[in-house]
Amino acid sequence: MNENSKLYEDTNDQITLTLEDGSELICDVLAIFPVDGKDYIALLPQGDDPDAEIFLYRFEEKGEDDIDLINIEDDDEFEAVSDAFDELLDNAEFEEMFEE
Repeated sequence: MNENSKLYEDTNDQITLTLEDGSELICDVLAIFPVDGKDYIALLPQGDDPDAEIFLYRFEEKGEDDIDLINIEDDDEFEAVSDAFDELLDNAEFEEMFEE
């Protein structure tokens, strides 16, 4: 796992997304990780939906408590970020196997 990658476990870090229709969606932060010199964040909507979609955004800190989430619109960029997130999860699962 990259030393700049952070997979969140048992934390209460949350972000509230404002959707296009003006409604709000509270999401748990799953990970913050770099890809090609940029930072990305993986978010999971709170709730009991086992099929909930994970949201991936480019992540920029603007201050201590101020961040920008930027939609990933380029297909190649999105695929690279998805692959990096999958690898991060695979590494975490692999490490967990040896901790038990």
